[in-house]
Amino acid sequence: MPKIVFLPHETICPEGAVIEVESGESICEVALRNDIDIEHACEMSCACTTCHVYIREGFASLEEADELEEDYLDKAWGVDPDSRLSCQAVVADEDLVVEIPKYTINMVSEKH
Repeated sequence: MPKIVFLPHETICPEGAVIEVESGESICEVALRNDIDIEHACEMSCACTTCHVYIREGFASLEEADELEEDYLDKAWGVDPDSRLSCQAVVADEDLVVEIPKYTINMVSEKH
């Protein structure tokens, strides 16, 4: 059974977490089920960038991002070669190490 290691994040997951998961679940689903409140403004429908994460280990085990996900990643804050939308990144059979970015672009929660 693969594991996801969530690296510590100052507010969302200060201690970090190691979670055993079933293959076929998205990283976002796993996080939310385990009280890691990752943003997901579009309710995991691949219509925003708020669930953007970095896959620090295990990236190659994920299916490639489709064109729609790539288009949204182009709009995300702080994208790097290890970036994925956690609602679209489905756990396969390898362990993953996931880093939640310090910032997201979320038009709904921005204060003007």
